Amino acid sequence: MLEKIKKRVDTILEGILIALMAANVLNVLWQVFTRFVLRDPSSFTEELARYFLIWVGLLGASYAAGQKMHLAIDVVLKSLRGKARGLAELSIQVFIFMFAFFVMVIGGVRLVTITLKLNQISAALRLQLGYVYCVLPLSGLLIMFYAVVFFMQGIRSFKEEPAGFQPGPMSKGQVQE
Repeated sequence: MLEKIKKRVDTILEGILIALMAANVLNVLWQVFTRFVLRDPSSFTEELARYFLIWVGLLGASYAAGQKMHLAIDVVLKSLRGKARGLAELSIQVFIFMFAFFVMVIGGVRLVTITLKLNQISAALRLQLGYVYCVLPLSGLLIMFYAVVFFMQGIRSFKEEPAGFQPGPMSKGQVQE
């Protein structure tokens, strides 16, 4: 069941990322058109492009974590086999979860709260910056969700393999030894 929910979250996140990138492309095209063709540059497009990139970057990082395509240093992990490797992979998911919770969710909520209380407003769009920054705790929650999914898959592998834990399918970009 968790895998079905993960697939649904993946699909929604993909759609949001595609929509944000498409909107950003249109925004930048408008910026270029107004600057070079109309000779009257738009006042908000640069700021909007910056905010789109913040959202795409953080949501894209969440998506990459959910696809196990994130940056990883796996020198030690490659040398482990069986239950030791399984325990290491479970530990990694716990650390990812904790990082996302403490830094992205708790820190992000504090950042959003402070910027909303201080009523910080962007220069061109006149948008409260707390709304721009709310992507930080949202991305943290998504990364936590993916960490729980992978942790549960690892636990299931422990239970299903009587001879010890065997890691799941290789993630994209990794070479089988």
